[in-house]
Amino acid sequence: MAKIVFEEVTKTFPTKDRKNRRNKEEFTALDGIDLEIGAGEFVVVVGPSGCGKSTLLDLLGGLTRPTSGRILLDGKPITGPGLDRGIVFQQYALLPWRTALGNVEFGLEATGVPRRERKDRAREFLDLVGLTGFEDRHPHELSGGMRQRVAIARSLAYDPDVLLMDEPFAALDAQTRESLQDELRRIWQRTGKTVVFITHGIEEAVYLGQKVAVMTSRPGRVKEIVPVSFGARGAGLQGEDLRSSPEFARYRHEIWTLLHGEVARAQQLEKEEATV
Repeated sequence: MAKIVFEEVTKTFPTKDRKNRRNKEEFTALDGIDLEIGAGEFVVVVGPSGCGKSTLLDLLGGLTRPTSGRILLDGKPITGPGLDRGIVFQQYALLPWRTALGNVEFGLEATGVPRRERKDRAREFLDLVGLTGFEDRHPHELSGGMRQRVAIARSLAYDPDVLLMDEPFAALDAQTRESLQDELRRIWQRTGKTVVFITHGIEEAVYLGQKVAVMTSRPGRVKEIVPVSFGARGAGLQGEDLRSSPEFARYRHEIWTLLHGEVARAQQLEKEEATV
């Protein structure tokens, strides 16, 4: 049985007619999404701006409900947020008055974990993301990459089955982003979590994903699922070695070919809406 199943999921939002504000219209963000994700899989979703990638993740996180269709987690419909899913956003959303350790403990407090156990578990997950020695630093004393590591540790600490990540590295510089991609691959391999990762970056998608779901321009649909496998030789490569391999270039080209027309359509739609 698949861990996560999207069955004909559509999401619309009410909007107002710009010319006649009394008229109500509907904006379709996602239209008939069918997608299956296996337990322990790392699935990356890519698509043009405005195609509904973040909406898809919000639905999976239970932050909003589908207009039609359903989303199953372990065979049960998702009806709201739950501790079985951890979410990491682009913005770190750390509490500025708490230390790195205190931020990781925060989620554990809500689940009733005893204080001593909270501290031990928080230290364990800060160590997992490479932040041993920075437990007592406040967010303003940490770099952007370190703050994102704290956010990942906080999401992992209460042991969710599924990790949802919405462009978590988009605001970081290129070197930090690649370093955290390596870190995330290591954490995923060590923990066996199911990961759903949203990105605009094709290279990031190829580097991280076992499967890449390519979405159409709005309304968002799954255009194609691209399985990514680097074989026996490529599987042991890391960083620049993997990114410079012929297989990596082939996958990057395949996904860009699928996306190219969708990006052009999305840009054209934006121009048309701007002139209305």
